[in-house]
Amino acid sequence: MPANLSATRQIVVTVDVVLLTLRDGRLQVLLMRRENDPFAGQLALPGGYIHPQQDDDAGAAARRVLADKTRVRAPYLEQLYTYASGARDPRGWSVSIAFYALVSEQALRRTGREVFELLDADALPHLSFDHNRIIETALDRLRNKSAYSSLPCYLLPDRFTLTELQQTYEQVMGVPLEKSAFRRKLADLGFVEPVPGARQTGQHRPAQLYSLKAGARLAVFERPF
Repeated sequence: MPANLSATRQIVVTVDVVLLTLRDGRLQVLLMRRENDPFAGQLALPGGYIHPQQDDDAGAAARRVLADKTRVRAPYLEQLYTYASGARDPRGWSVSIAFYALVSEQALRRTGREVFELLDADALPHLSFDHNRIIETALDRLRNKSAYSSLPCYLLPDRFTLTELQQTYEQVMGVPLEKSAFRRKLADLGFVEPVPGARQTGQHRPAQLYSLKAGARLAVFERPF
């Protein structure tokens, strides 16, 4: 055994979460100011160490970190990628198991927390560690996967109109969708259902409210929009 092996520092293993929401028609990412070095005072993704005695897996660690730091319980959380190198953290060799999560803006408001900031995901400043790169990967995953799945539904509140759902798809994907074709696709796939007796009232004719079907997780389409 090399003489200096015992002096080798333990590899840092963390989870980091890209939490995305829609505000004013733009994708926003939740960021926090780091309290400690390295990069104290700089913006970063919510993240933390894995607790082997507490977390059953990396997903459990990500959900715990989100709840502890932001009080957010995201309805959708997916493992994104693993980032590992000796250059991403000045403390030494580190591994980050990255996740991305989706939540409605209304759910974020209900947390009552002021410890985080929401920034435009496509116009971010330089962040701590390699968090810009992680966010870019999350945005690519979300936009690509939205074209063939029900993923954008998780950016909406529990109840929504079909117009709001179409607008959400368009805002995430960055392309317009033809209304009748979009609604035919929804009818064929059947992952949303009307909420009996629930209508959105306002300046226009009351619109039927919908929700994800009970037990629905993620519907994947055979052909994209």
